[in-house]
Amino acid sequence: MDFIFMLTRGDKTVKDCLDVIDLIEPLGLTHVGFKDVGVDPQTLQALTDHIHAMGAISYMEVVSESAEACLNSARVARDLGVQRLLGGTDVAAVSDILQGTGTAYFPFPGFPSGHPTRLGGQPADVMDHCTEFMRAGCAGADLLAFRATEANPLDLIRAARKGLGDGYLIVAGSISSADRIRAVADAGADAFTIGSAIFDGSYNPRLGSTLRQLEEVLQDCKAA
Repeated sequence: MDFIFMLTRGDKTVKDCLDVIDLIEPLGLTHVGFKDVGVDPQTLQALTDHIHAMGAISYMEVVSESAEACLNSARVARDLGVQRLLGGTDVAAVSDILQGTGTAYFPFPGFPSGHPTRLGGQPADVMDHCTEFMRAGCAGADLLAFRATEANPLDLIRAARKGLGDGYLIVAGSISSADRIRAVADAGADAFTIGSAIFDGSYNPRLGSTLRQLEEVLQDCKAA
């Protein structure tokens, strides 16, 4: 299972993201992402370029709430050259924006709302949405399973797996332990994201540095 390190805290890209990417480069991470808020466009471009230069796949997750803001975020991802865009729900409009680019799209299934985002919906909703995503040509889905307000997170992951078939399933948000990584893997996810739990030290409170937190996650990911 893939570990996507998000350079984010509190659903915003950290202001010193360029310093952090320099710090973590020796770890050889292959999946690195950020949110579309928190720093200016020039910083996002420099960050995207650095992620690609270190041989990693770049991710940008949309946290904009309005429909038009989400489409603007899709345009930002396209212009940055981000390889994988996560989030949003207007599949047709975002797909039109990304058409002809190298950016793959992974929308939110269920009914996301608010900021920080919460996820409404039942497993049947998530499965149906994921099935629709694949029919529309998406690469997979970005599931906010542990932000769920109406259903068991693991049931949502299993439902998304059924709906996606061979599509790539990312579970994002509130993953902060080895037990949760194993549970997510067992339920059928292909990848998971962690951001805040690295920066606030809550993944392993006994470890003090960002590098050691990341090394712990990588070890747990291999064991999942």
